[in-house]
This record gives sequence, structure tokens and C-alpha cells, in this order.
Amino acid sequence: MPSSSVFSQRILNWFDKSGRKDLPWQQNKTPYSVWVSEIMLQQTQVTTVIPYYQRFMARFPDAVSLADAAEDEVLHHWTGLGYYARARNLQKAARQIRDNHQGQFPTEMEQVMALPGIGRSTAGAILSLSLGQVHPILDGNVKRVLSRYAAIAGWPGEKAVESVLWTLAEDLTPEHRIADYNQAMMDMGATLCTRSRPKCQLCPVQAECQALALNQVADFPGKKAKKALPVRRTIMLMPQWQSQILIYKRPPAGLWGGLWGFYEIADKAELPKLSESLGLQDYQITELEEFRHTFSHFHLDIQPLLLTLTRAPQAKKVQENQQLWYDLQTPPSIGLAAPTKTLLHSLTKING
Repeated sequence: MPSSSVFSQRILNWFDKSGRKDLPWQQNKTPYSVWVSEIMLQQTQVTTVIPYYQRFMARFPDAVSLADAAEDEVLHHWTGLGYYARARNLQKAARQIRDNHQGQFPTEMEQVMALPGIGRSTAGAILSLSLGQVHPILDGNVKRVLSRYAAIAGWPGEKAVESVLWTLAEDLTPEHRIADYNQAMMDMGATLCTRSRPKCQLCPVQAECQALALNQVADFPGKKAKKALPVRRTIMLMPQWQSQILIYKRPPAGLWGGLWGFYEIADKAELPKLSESLGLQDYQITELEEFRHTFSHFHLDIQPLLLTLTRAPQAKKVQENQQLWYDLQTPPSIGLAAPTKTLLHSLTKING
């Protein structure tokens, strides 16, 4: 295996010829812009992130504008990216930056890691890519590259395996051109050393790759033991009066926290009581097609019930700003849970 300096130079030479240099967040880099991109890129592909990033930065160009915004607006700009805890943590961190750091993104590693939603690798990426500080990184792409390069067995999510990978990342990270090197390592995992069908013939360190030498590239990194996902069921109620659909704001914690969604029941027998409490009378029920929404830890089978009101709903006292008649013709800018967005889109088409 070559020295760390030889390894990093080969990676940098590859980056100079083939690395990605024209992504939106690579232009006029600041700690804030890199931070937003890094959070968006967690568990989301680059091509998906680009338009979201551009819209987000146009509306929230700095930490203070993000901190001062209404949560609904932030979640609205995140709708479709998924993993909404990322957006909530982003705003929580922005408020800490506004209140504790005079609105300026901190530049000390410990201060950055103290912000919600930022771990060691993300902090290292922010400070190295934007300010040139020397920090190793270990995101999913880099874990895959290093696991194969050194044939490090085991699932990287295990502490012991991750510790070995961090040590290797520290040893290989150069003191010079750190921003280009870290970007190159992420690019390597995203474009060459991919999860399936890696392009080993184009890899700048293929000659020393231990997994390739063993003809076991597909075996690294090790996979997490699979468990069958449990299945849950729910019935989503979609009361409709003319072009308006009743939705409510979910609690800040838990599933789809802080997003707008439909009222749910576990059994149709619960419908009369809930509809009465919501002031809904005289409606026709239409069962829409059931569908499945999958989370990382369970499947959710959803039965949508369209309740077409034949007379106007009664005004019922609800907690202020927690309930909304969503107008399909003039939709408000709010954060919607993914199935809610899907079903509202379906209703828009049904209503022409």
C-alpha cells in the first residue's frame, strides 16, 4: 500500500481531471452555503438536491434569514426532500447561530459540532470545503471508498468498524489542498466507487485496492443485517368542501413532526366521533386506492377516505393555527407530509 502522500496525490490528480467543480454550492463557498448543501445531500442524491438548494438559498441566503423565518415556510421549501428532521435541525441551528454567534457561522470544530444535526464528518466537511481547515471526513461515500481500499470488513455503522475507518481517514488526509481532497473523496464514492457497478477501471488507486485484489469489491463495505420491516395501517380522512380540503398541523415531535397532514383513524368505527368533533356533517364517503409509504424502519399502508361534504362544515373551536382548509385552487406555501402532498395532488387532478 502506498504512503498517504502518494494516495492523496493520486486522488487530487484524478480530481483535477474528473472531479465535480460546477455544482451550485461549489461557487462562492461560505460555511453557511456548504452547511446547507451538506445537510441536503445526506441521504439524497445530487441531482435531486440542486433545485431544492437553489430555491432554499434564494429565500434563506444566510443563517439569520433562516432563523427568522416561520417554520412552515422552511418546511415548505423542504417538502419533497424527505427526512424532515434535517430541516427542523437546520433552523434550530440557525437560531443558535443568530443568538449565540452574532449571526455568523462558527469556525471552531467544537462549536460547529455543538449545533443540532451536525456530527464530526459534516463539521469537517463544512470547515474544510469552505475555509480550508484540515479535517478528515467520513460520510457514506468516503466510508465505501476506504472500506474497499483497505478491505475493512464489517458494517460501517458499527462503532468498532467506524473507528477503524476514522483512523484510516485521518492517516490519508493531506495537509494541503484539503478542500479539493475532501471533495474528491466524496466524488469518488458518488461517481466511481458506487454501491453497485463500481467503475474500478477508472479508479486512481485501483492498483492498491485490497477489495479489488481479492475480487471482492461487492463484499465491501459490509452490510447491516436485514430485518423484515413491520407493517402498520392507518386511515387518512380527506374532508372536502368545494375546492377546500381539511388538514391539520402535526405535533412538532414524532412522525412528520411540524408538517401539515390529514386526520387519521385506526378503524372506520372511529369516523362518526371524529367527524362530529371537527364539525363535519352530511358527507359522502369515497374509498380511494390504498397505497404504501415506506420509512426506514416500517411500512405504512394508507387507506384514504374522501369525505365529500354536502353542506358547509360547522365552525369548531380548534387551537389557533393548527387547522387549515387547504384550497386546491390557491394552495398555500406550507410544509406537507409526503403522503399528504401525493393525495392533494391526486385530488387536484380529480377536481380538474
